[in-house]
Amino acid sequence: MMKINYLLPNKFKLIGWILLIIGLICGAFLFFGDFGNSAIQLTEDVVINDRDLIDGKSAFYNIVGNSLVDEIIVLLIIFGGLIVGFSKEKIEDEFIFKLRNDSLVWAIIFNYLVLIITVLFVYGLSFFHVLVFNMFTPLLFFIVRFNFLKFKSTSNEE
Repeated sequence: MMKINYLLPNKFKLIGWILLIIGLICGAFLFFGDFGNSAIQLTEDVVINDRDLIDGKSAFYNIVGNSLVDEIIVLLIIFGGLIVGFSKEKIEDEFIFKLRNDSLVWAIIFNYLVLIITVLFVYGLSFFHVLVFNMFTPLLFFIVRFNFLKFKSTSNEE
């Protein structure tokens, strides 16, 4: 069996899936829903604030009131995705290592192809939305591809 030090124990995978699914569902409601995200208001220190750039004020270091809902959702997706993507399988062998490696390379290449197409054909606020989604796509593409290949290999064995 291979010794892989960067992977979390398999028992964390369920926690990762729970965090990831909650984050994705809440993110979809936040993005597509018709409600504000003012549930958790907090005053926080901000290093760069685009509102200051628009108003013509100093753009560096402010204290602003902000909702933390979107930040919490982003962290749920990132932490959940990292835990799911980098937790060991029950049987972690060379084949799984190869699937994991191939999926990671495929996810990065596919992600940058999407980004290149976006740079060429998407403009304005839609471009910004794609860039926001682009924070998550390498990790999500990796998880989808890895689990697809793993499922495909187990269904071929039967």
